Amino acid sequence: MHRLSHRVRAFDRRHPLVWDVLVSGFLLAAAVNDMQGGWRNITENPDAPTWLLTTLTLGFTVPLLWRRTYPVTILLAMLPLAVVNAWTGTDLQASLTLLVATFNIALHTGLRTLLWSYALTLGPIVVDALRYPEEQGADQSIVPQATRLAMVAIVGVSYRTRQEYLASLVERARQLEVERDQQARLATAAERTRIAREMHDIIGHNLSVITSLADGGSYAAAKNPERAAQALTAIGTTSRQALGELRRLLDVLRADPSGTQPPGAERLGLDPLGPLEPPGVEMAPQPSLTDLDHLIEGVRSAGLPVRTTIHGQATALPPGRQLAVYRVIQEALTNTLKHGGPDATSTVSVSYGNGGAVTATVTDTGRGSTGRSNGTGGRGLTGMRERTALYGGTLESGPLPDHGWRVHLHLPEETPQ
Repeated sequence: MHRLSHRVRAFDRRHPLVWDVLVSGFLLAAAVNDMQGGWRNITENPDAPTWLLTTLTLGFTVPLLWRRTYPVTILLAMLPLAVVNAWTGTDLQASLTLLVATFNIALHTGLRTLLWSYALTLGPIVVDALRYPEEQGADQSIVPQATRLAMVAIVGVSYRTRQEYLASLVERARQLEVERDQQARLATAAERTRIAREMHDIIGHNLSVITSLADGGSYAAAKNPERAAQALTAIGTTSRQALGELRRLLDVLRADPSGTQPPGAERLGLDPLGPLEPPGVEMAPQPSLTDLDHLIEGVRSAGLPVRTTIHGQATALPPGRQLAVYRVIQEALTNTLKHGGPDATSTVSVSYGNGGAVTATVTDTGRGSTGRSNGTGGRGLTGMRERTALYGGTLESGPLPDHGWRVHLHLPEETPQ
């Protein structure tokens, strides 16, 4: 029955005129049948002329074709006929179609319109009770019909409320789908930005170190083969580290959280149970400030002297803040390797405060702003500023008065949650 009623409503929404014609035609046929003689059983005026019967019959039924489009207009057009029907004592049962008009007013209009429409519809009932009081008495004629009219109005309001509630649920479901899609797109964009920033940090830093080591090894190959061999060893170590970090980042993209291979791994010749990384490359967690010494040693091995000053400990610092500080220092040292020149030196100063506050300053004695961006052209300094803004911090980057470059990071205390 539920499926059948759903199909009927769907058909009615697609072809409303069909249902309107069927309902109006059925009521017209019933009214014409009553006009053939049944009305005489309850009428007060059995001598009513045929033209009056025909006019009332058509007036009570034909306008119902537009009951859903113009319900108030239809009721106002039928009320004079209802008054005539009551005043003349004809009492055609076709006047019951006023209930259909009242139902449609309750279904398609507001409460105020329904109330004054209900009051107007009581008019013919009162006229009939006052015109022929000896039949059943005024109270016996008015109260039952007024109650019946009120019940029809209540049913119409209830049905309309249910329709509005279902429509609101459908709209809410649609909005939730739209919001879900928007959230997915935003999350995808944010993840792509994060991955791009991570890949820039990994590839940019390590390639800069490898380039410096390769240049130094090539220069030392003829005069000091031992130093050239050390440079080659450092290049291999740095390359494996970069490859491991890059593999770990790419595995996040192609493997699901359960650690299984992506679909089609067998067709690509991958071992379904084997690791995705190549032999000799280990999966490692995101770097933290405990890896800062290893980073600086790698930079020193690339030929950049670095002096460090640490105040406090980073043990209580959340991993996200540690990664942000680490990446900013890494980017600053990488820029010095790229643009500082052969005689540049660098100083790294990190100070840990209470509540997760961190201050880090990286300065160098390189060639000032030559070949560097102030954060508007490249992705490096832009990524540094984005990481800093994520934790409500500030980042200052620019040339020093005499020569060199300075990057100053400050992360405030964490806000209690």
